[in-house]
Amino acid sequence: MTYPVEYLLQGSDGCFKWKFVRSRFHQMENVFSSLVGLQFMWQLRPETDGLPPHLVHVPLKDSPLSDCSGLCGDLNVQIKLEDIGAFSDLYVVKGIGIGHEVVSVHLLEPQFEHMADKIVLTVAEDMSLDPPSPVFVLIGAAVHYTLKVIRGNIPQGKICHHVLEERRRRVQLREVDPAANPDSVEHPQHDRDETEEVFEGAPGGPIDKCILRSFDKHIAAKIWLGEDRAPLKLVNHGAKLQLWELGMERSRIYETVHRSGLAPLISCSHRVASRPMLSAFCEQWQPETTTFHLPFGEMTITLDDVASILHIPVTGSMISFSQPLHADDANALLVELLGTTDVEASRETEQCRSPSVRLLWLRDHFSTITDASSDDDIVFATRAFLLHLVGCTLFADKSATSVAVVYLELFRDLSMVGSYAWGAACLAYLYRQLSIATRFEVRQLGGYLTLLQAWIYEHFPEMFSSPDMSYTESRPRALRWRPHVIPDSLQSVRERLDQLQISEICWEPYVDHRAEHPLPDIAWYSGCIKCRQVVEPYHPERVLRRFGYIQTIPPRPFTPPRPDCSILLEQYWERWTDHVLTDQSRGRRCQYSGSGESVPEYMPWYDRISHRIVQPPQLRSGFTTDARSFPPSHAASTSDTHVARAFTILGHVISGGREQSADVFWAALNEAHGILAGSDEIAASHSTPSPAPASHSSPSPATRPFFSPPTFVYPPLASDDPPPLVVPPPPAAVAPPAPTAAPSAPASDCTASTTVYVRSKRKKKT
Repeated sequence: MTYPVEYLLQGSDGCFKWKFVRSRFHQMENVFSSLVGLQFMWQLRPETDGLPPHLVHVPLKDSPLSDCSGLCGDLNVQIKLEDIGAFSDLYVVKGIGIGHEVVSVHLLEPQFEHMADKIVLTVAEDMSLDPPSPVFVLIGAAVHYTLKVIRGNIPQGKICHHVLEERRRRVQLREVDPAANPDSVEHPQHDRDETEEVFEGAPGGPIDKCILRSFDKHIAAKIWLGEDRAPLKLVNHGAKLQLWELGMERSRIYETVHRSGLAPLISCSHRVASRPMLSAFCEQWQPETTTFHLPFGEMTITLDDVASILHIPVTGSMISFSQPLHADDANALLVELLGTTDVEASRETEQCRSPSVRLLWLRDHFSTITDASSDDDIVFATRAFLLHLVGCTLFADKSATSVAVVYLELFRDLSMVGSYAWGAACLAYLYRQLSIATRFEVRQLGGYLTLLQAWIYEHFPEMFSSPDMSYTESRPRALRWRPHVIPDSLQSVRERLDQLQISEICWEPYVDHRAEHPLPDIAWYSGCIKCRQVVEPYHPERVLRRFGYIQTIPPRPFTPPRPDCSILLEQYWERWTDHVLTDQSRGRRCQYSGSGESVPEYMPWYDRISHRIVQPPQLRSGFTTDARSFPPSHAASTSDTHVARAFTILGHVISGGREQSADVFWAALNEAHGILAGSDEIAASHSTPSPAPASHSSPSPATRPFFSPPTFVYPPLASDDPPPLVVPPPPAAVAPPAPTAAPSAPASDCTASTTVYVRSKRKKKT
């Protein structure tokens, strides 16, 4: 049988990607999906003998690949192979001279000794060259060469499990005792056939770790193994923003900040953040998919959420820097753009022990500058305020006291500040902070927590939110909520999320907000978002229900390119309109607005690849021995859909505040009552079909029949008779007077018996 072998080369700077397919015969009819742990032999030699080398090998631990913020996955196994003098499936080379170099590779496994291939790489200086090989590398650019075996163009499961595990055992043994003979080690016995497909599941899921490859290091995996951690320490600077106010005496600074598009951050930042709530949601986050994995499916923060909650730009230039900023460069930037002395700048960066400045230092040096100051001082103070603003909000780091000086470069030209995609950079940074916080040893959560907390309030209003009834839709949605610390413990919040029902989610919370802020087209962008060296995938196709579409099984999440591929990423982002989901990719809209429907095969697939339950059953409150380990997983039933739609209709009206007329309330109650009556015919007779979200307008009271309340019966009263009093029944010995008979009334739909109200009149006191 013939199997294609895919060789993928990825480089930096030029960032070329090229796939080369060769056919190889597999004697045992086994297929590798992962070659991690197997031993290879790599060779580099010039295409013409006698010429100097054009490529050199770069150890994995010294290559840019090792800078992965603890999310390296299998890279640790590959590094261990190199440490013992062998090579893995991953090989990094660097161009050192112009010319052609032959890269050859052989698989050093007894069963597969004939598996080998080679490729010619061209090292060039000028990108306009036309080399004979399909790949060429810039001098000084590092290229990693990855082997990945596929079958029928479909990635396979972990087959040849015994070979992979044996190699890993040998690597671990040599690490402990290099002189040990691996052949003398007793091989583990397997009850399964050697060619059987094996999936290494985890307690509580996932059964198949083809998606969540690094789940073993996840905090949720540790919780199921009996380990736990306290609620995360939160980095929240909402209160610090109030320490630098821009009043009338600083109107020139405020005008520049307002033109930048970042002014909403001043008022919408929450001063309070709930540790149990945010910590529990962090435990639901999965770095590979950049989504929250909940009992019924995936959810995530989208670019639409950022635009609606914060009202900051989500389109524009990508926030990217070609080179990292060192201490000397940071000092020079502070002197040039903030007008400080070199001594002050050096002292501050030395105190921070990084190319950063303290937020307190910025306030002390620039918060006293007013409109009466010189023009240069006002420009310096404006840059300092913007640096302080993004350090307290969008890019709050775990230092909790400082902000990176590199962002100051974005404020060099104050007229161009509004041209950056601040919302996309904020989202990428928050994605990375959530991913890092999923590791068991991490104890702190950075990023803009107001965005995360407001997103939770919007989509889980029945569980956590406390709305501000004075809110109007012209303001950022972050101001719609009154932030508060929930009194629940972390364990109780976990249980609430594990028992969450699909009808409790507000899938489309911004319907009333669309008149002021329509859905941005970039919310459908599928690709990568970046902030400095942080590159994260953005997958709206994984959360179609969030946009009112039926959720289908999404494609596999892609691994983002290296952050040093700035040219490729920026070009991809600039042409984002070419990378939005098409109408065909979005699929069909939900039958009812906000119902959260999915295709029948979605939940069985999701059960297999996800970890839906964080709290182990034996640790739940009121756990019994016959309790099920997992709640039933199924798509939304018809009754669930009706309840979800009714909740959505009532939620939209309630969120509108008290300024709405009574007709609007009656119309919403009428429609919700018709939906909950039990049949589509009754629902249709009470309301018209919900409009498409694109219109963002509610039907007028004239087009929808009002809800008719139950008929209440009032007993007739004589004009001169005193009003009847509601008193306790008299003793049995005294017969009470017979009440006046009331006319019969039709039974209400809401109660089994007729409710009788007594109207009374009060006499005026003389």
